[in-house]
Amino acid sequence: MDLRLPGTRWFRSRRPRQALAAAAAVVVLAGAGTWSAVASDEPPAVKRADRVMAMGDGVRVDTSYFTAGPAGRRPAVLLGHGFGGSKDDVREQAEDLARDGYAVLTWSARGFGRSTGKIGLNDPKGEVADASRLVDWLAEQPEVRLDKAGDPRVGIAGASYAGAVALLTAGHDDRIDAIAPAVTYFDLADALFPNGVFKKLWAGIFVNSGGGCEQFEPALCRMYERVAESGIPDAEARRLLEERSPSAVADRIDVPTLLVQGQSDSLFPLGQSDAAAKAIRGNGAPVAVDWIAGGHDGGDPETARVQDRVRAWFDRHLKGDETAGTGPAFRVTRTGGVDSTDGQAQLRGAGSDRYPGLDSGPRPIPLTGREQTFDNPAGGGPPAVSALPGLGGSNGLSQLSSLGVGVSLDFPGQHARFESAPLARDLRITGSPTVTVHVTSTSDDAVLFAKVYDVGPDGRQQVLPSQLVTPIRVADAEKGKDVTLTLPAVDHEVDKGHRLRLVLASTDLGYASPAAPAAYTVSLKSDLTVPTAPGVTTAAAPLPAWVWWLPLAAAVTALALILTGRRRTRATAPDPALTDVPLQITGLSKRYARSADRYAVKDLSFRVERGQVLGLLGPNGAGKTTTLRMLMGLIRPDDGEIRVFGHAIRPGAPVLSRVGAFVEGAGFLPHLSGRENLELYWRATGRPPEDAHLDEALRIAGLGDALARAVRTYSQGMRQRLAIAQAMLGLPDLLILDEPTNGLDPPQIREMREVMIRYAAAGRTVIVSSHLLAEVEQTCTHLVVMDRGRLVQAGPVAEIVGSGDMLLVGTPTAPEEPVVEKVAALTGVASAVRTDDGLLVRLDADGSAEHLVAELVRLEVPVRSVGPHRRLEDAFLTLIGGSA
Repeated sequence: MDLRLPGTRWFRSRRPRQALAAAAAVVVLAGAGTWSAVASDEPPAVKRADRVMAMGDGVRVDTSYFTAGPAGRRPAVLLGHGFGGSKDDVREQAEDLARDGYAVLTWSARGFGRSTGKIGLNDPKGEVADASRLVDWLAEQPEVRLDKAGDPRVGIAGASYAGAVALLTAGHDDRIDAIAPAVTYFDLADALFPNGVFKKLWAGIFVNSGGGCEQFEPALCRMYERVAESGIPDAEARRLLEERSPSAVADRIDVPTLLVQGQSDSLFPLGQSDAAAKAIRGNGAPVAVDWIAGGHDGGDPETARVQDRVRAWFDRHLKGDETAGTGPAFRVTRTGGVDSTDGQAQLRGAGSDRYPGLDSGPRPIPLTGREQTFDNPAGGGPPAVSALPGLGGSNGLSQLSSLGVGVSLDFPGQHARFESAPLARDLRITGSPTVTVHVTSTSDDAVLFAKVYDVGPDGRQQVLPSQLVTPIRVADAEKGKDVTLTLPAVDHEVDKGHRLRLVLASTDLGYASPAAPAAYTVSLKSDLTVPTAPGVTTAAAPLPAWVWWLPLAAAVTALALILTGRRRTRATAPDPALTDVPLQITGLSKRYARSADRYAVKDLSFRVERGQVLGLLGPNGAGKTTTLRMLMGLIRPDDGEIRVFGHAIRPGAPVLSRVGAFVEGAGFLPHLSGRENLELYWRATGRPPEDAHLDEALRIAGLGDALARAVRTYSQGMRQRLAIAQAMLGLPDLLILDEPTNGLDPPQIREMREVMIRYAAAGRTVIVSSHLLAEVEQTCTHLVVMDRGRLVQAGPVAEIVGSGDMLLVGTPTAPEEPVVEKVAALTGVASAVRTDDGLLVRLDADGSAEHLVAELVRLEVPVRSVGPHRRLEDAFLTLIGGSA
């Protein structure tokens, strides 16, 4: 797992205590005094010195030292990197801090970058001791301010892996003056073994991104292999991780601490920073908590804002600048919908002058539901889906959930659920809901995954806030026991009329479940208690600039319209003349990214009518896939427009509900039948069951009795037909199929051809992109041929195929060779070849079919038929020249 937030930049760092500071002195092995000026558009220039330092136990650590501005002493900052990265990841932040008046030291942790040694997961005797030795080195630099001999004024910043180093070093080394850890853990055992359940996916990503188990300290490697095999964390495993956790030195972390934690984070959720905040505040130190929109699961990391706040935190607590605004004691970023201009989530801050914790302002929400029994399947599969660890980035699943898009999955028969009544008013949940349930199992232990959904008024659309679940292992569950569940901390607005749905599942993709089958029985023992944090208020949104310039601009525009007599047309208005036309593309263009004059698609125009099966053909790079993606609303064109039944296509356009698509196959759950897979898929869309037209789609697909069998028994051809049936659910008026015959044998290809023809026979339209030209020739009624992003030819298949210069002359028997030679010598004939069916005659520029027939009659050749003979392949190669 790359504990750097993908695509973001963060401060990272570490440090140790005076007991460790007495360890062997740092030895500079290479690069001492090698300074380089870092180019900058703004003065002062930054100087960097690269050094490799020996840590005293044979480990060499690669470092960079940054300073800028006039001579004189200044506070120092240790800046660390995330797991899987190196010092290079934080170079830009280091330069910015140097320009702001800090001496900054970055380094690659043990086992990363050019540093040597085994990965110790912030072992106090390894990585934490290294950070303390780096503090020793800073104390010897003439640019660094000292509080006393050997004690520099120093802070540590870093995210994830480095954030834990910041906390640990503050607990081990009294010389640390302030820290700013971000998206990190307080108790690593609790993070990877929450409530006794193994977080297997994140742990596996962790080991893989470290370079494999052999790159870790041997004790850690043995521990991981043992727990991964058994699926159950043991006491020794917990001990190893606990001693590498800031919680082990919680009573000694007493410096000003800015805790930045991600709401989109199934690895280190908000509860980790909550535990840190309580411990450090209990030691009497100033603490501020900031919940950002991003995290290890994606979302917006708010990099610029966080960096500004860290800088202000250090200005106050390292420089002693009392005017530096360090922000409120608690701040949370809230998503306020989507910006219609760029599709990005709109973020707003809410805050409080005190940290509310995770249980402030409790409100009971009654739930209803009978006692329910459900299964833990053998092998723990198929698993329910909540978060997808490692799928980071700005559009992670938790980002989608914050926008009201449900992306989780619970399997029938593998979960219980309890629901509230529709809410009478809006409800803001800020913190961790709690509920008590009674659990009984047919096995000794039960492993449950608890989550609370926000369910829409129709009861089908449900959103799992931040895609988070709480796992819990219930020991001695055979006897039955009451269990109080603390659900994941979130900040989520539930609208009036929505319901809350508590789900207890037996499996989850990210965790290890018992392999042995069992039955769990659960019932409610309390209301659901949700924290509302009433003291947290959302800041008023500032008036955007357009509020001021819009009236003036409107007046100017109105005057221009009066003077020119022109009116704006609404780009999204439907075209009444095209309401019965499935597809019309006009002047469509799409440039390659970062190119002003290179086009993937250029000035493409064609029209498709009802009942047609249109083949989209072209060599690789012709622009077919780009065209289909624009047609499905996945990307926006740079020029031109696409209209489906008269409506302009854009991402999320309602008319896209009339479009079905099959692109590169579909993923099916192998243990479910074909019908069950399709029913599950349709339920996930949130549309009414009666709108699926399931039986009709299945009849067209022609799967017959196979629908009742598990998909794992299907042939490739049957899987393809099931995928086509999935695309046909709802009987869309326009069906788009991309390479539907990939991987099929000839009989299966013939079956797929019949499926497409049957679907279009009812007046619907099919667009198929395929490289099998013979199949396209037999299946399609019309063709669009593209090359290098442009339209080459469009029209009926018969016209395109039959427009060549080859004629097939049918004869009762194969003609003799002398006859063939005479035909080849005729005026207007370029060549003649005998075939089993007659003669294949190629005309030259002066030849014509009429003249050929007259000459054949004169030569007394018994002619039964004369017609064009050109395969689609011949026509295709003729049209595109040498591009294929």
